[in-house]
Amino acid sequence: MARRSLWLHPAAKPLLFLLCLAPLAWLIAAAATDRLGANPAEALIRGLGDWSLRGLCLTLTVTPLRVLSGQPALARFRRMLGLFSFFYASLHLLAYGWLDMGLELGDIGRDILKRPFILMGFVAWLLLLPLALTSFNRAIKALGAARWQRLHRAVYVLSLIALAHFIWMRAGKNNFAEPALYGAILGLLLGWRLWRAWERRKA
Repeated sequence: MARRSLWLHPAAKPLLFLLCLAPLAWLIAAAATDRLGANPAEALIRGLGDWSLRGLCLTLTVTPLRVLSGQPALARFRRMLGLFSFFYASLHLLAYGWLDMGLELGDIGRDILKRPFILMGFVAWLLLLPLALTSFNRAIKALGAARWQRLHRAVYVLSLIALAHFIWMRAGKNNFAEPALYGAILGLLLGWRLWRAWERRKA
C-alpha cells in the first residue's frame, strides 16, 4: 500500500511539474552564465529538442510501466509528460526560428522545405499540436473516447518522425551513438505495444 499511495500523494504531480521544468531552468542559467559552449544558440536549440524527445520517451514509458508494475495510478502522470514534450518541442522550434533565422517567416519556410531534417522536425511538431490541444477532459468528451484514442495513437508515428529528425541532424556530424540509444528505447516501447496488441488478438 505504501508504494501505491506514493503515486497518489498530493505532492506527486507538483513535484513532477518542477522536475519537468528543471531542464529549462538549467538551460536558461547556462545561457545566462555563458556555459553553453562556443555556439550557445546551437546548444540551446539542440538542448530543447533533446528534452522534447526525452519527454516523448517518458510519455510512452508510462503505459508499459503501469502495466508491468501493477500501478494504475501511474497513468495520472502521462498527460503532464506529454504536454511538457510539446512544450519543449515548441521552444525548440521557437529557438530555431529566432536564434537561427531571426524570425523571418519567409526564410524559415524556405529552410524547412530545403532541409529534410528540419522538415521532419516540423512535421513532428505539427502532429504533436492536435494531441496537445485535445489532451484535456473537455476535448475527450467532445471527441468521444474511441475517436480521441485513435487521434492520440498518432504519438507512435510522430515519435518515429522525431527520431528520424534527430538521426538526420546528428548524421551531419557522424554522431550515431545517441540516436541509436533513442532508437533502441523507442523500439522497445513500440515493440511492447505491438506484442500486447498481438496477444490481445490471439486471446
